[in-house]
Amino acid sequence: MRNEIPSAQLEHIFQAEYMWLSHGHPDHVHAAALDRLANKKILLPNHEGGRMLTDLTERGFDVTVMRDRTWMQLSKNIRAMCISDYHQDAILLVDVGGRLVVNLNDAVERGWGRFVKKVISEYKISFLLKLFGYGDVDMINVVDENGVKLIPPAPTASAESKAYWDAYLREKVGFWTNYFQTTYMIPFSSFHRYQRDDSIWCQEYVTPLSALEATETRGGCEMLPAFVQYDCEKDSYECLSPARIEGEIQTAASFGDHWSEPLERDEISKLTRYFQSIEFLADKIDHLRFIVGGKEHVVELHSTSRIGPLRAGRSLSFEVPRASLMTAVQYEIFDDLLIGNFMKTTLHGDWGTAQAPNVLYPYFTPWIVRYADNAQVKTHDELREYFSAYRRRAPFDYLLHRLEHEGVQKLRSLIRPDSPLFHTATRAYSFLKTKAS
Repeated sequence: MRNEIPSAQLEHIFQAEYMWLSHGHPDHVHAAALDRLANKKILLPNHEGGRMLTDLTERGFDVTVMRDRTWMQLSKNIRAMCISDYHQDAILLVDVGGRLVVNLNDAVERGWGRFVKKVISEYKISFLLKLFGYGDVDMINVVDENGVKLIPPAPTASAESKAYWDAYLREKVGFWTNYFQTTYMIPFSSFHRYQRDDSIWCQEYVTPLSALEATETRGGCEMLPAFVQYDCEKDSYECLSPARIEGEIQTAASFGDHWSEPLERDEISKLTRYFQSIEFLADKIDHLRFIVGGKEHVVELHSTSRIGPLRAGRSLSFEVPRASLMTAVQYEIFDDLLIGNFMKTTLHGDWGTAQAPNVLYPYFTPWIVRYADNAQVKTHDELREYFSAYRRRAPFDYLLHRLEHEGVQKLRSLIRPDSPLFHTATRAYSFLKTKAS
């Protein structure tokens, strides 16, 4: 975090009866923080696979899974509703004395937007809490075969780069505030800070609060200060001024990572088993190459059909320190490496024209991170049943979203995201999506 939590707010956190966790990423679930909040009743989304439920229950926490799209009464004046999606993300709606808090954190709308809009329309006062930033600042340490970074230059590089990212931010804020049309929007989940010496370069992409505050909302939504205390009885607010945390740069070695350390023989076997156990990954990727301690290790992935082996025509190379790699393999949390941005990812073959951070979609990230790791789905049959389970929850919303999703992915594969045509298509899509809902 970039700012301290004021003492009064920190005290309220420790006094709270409930704690909600959206999903298992380290910036959402921190083991040390959980231990300090061990007396809380933990509320979880109804994620297929139930990995968080299993892990937290085994650690002795008091855990309750919330039913999708169903209000849960927490106190006399507070009720909450959770919605999970097939991407293993989740959102939370909280009714506080007739005021609605729409906590979208860093989730992307995947079929639940129409339902949430309907709920919002029933409230006179509502608040949108959502991640907005310059490219979301994760999965950006990605290069092509020539070593060229696939993310546009940082906002600090030039006035032209700053204008590009400000336009990107303006489009995102404008679209989603117009789409949901809450009364207020509060900058949220947008205050990351890098501290490792091998990822500190990412700090140049972190969105300054001033850029968020200078961005205009749409749809009659008013932006409130990022750090604010709102009184739901008086419908008034006061600004908070939390102290800035500068923080010291930490070495990779302080986290147990030594870039010169090679893998041991049994670790190579574990690495290979981990990826080869995911059947459907081989439909997308031919092989994975790991460069650890200066030595290369290739994990071959084999997809077959009735006519023989199939090749996807694309592969990935990862340059990564041994300790973090094997921790990710042991606990099946590969996304932590992508989010951390100290691992360098190189693309080989046909990945379309998309730029980071979306470039690893749709061929890699969701299959290994969302389905295999988070949902513990490994086979084709398990994957089909996984999607069927989410489709059964809200059939029309699910199918409508999947059709929309396929269209967007096709657009991204055909048009460069930094081209005028892409921006025109994006505005047209925003208009049609808002009107259709």
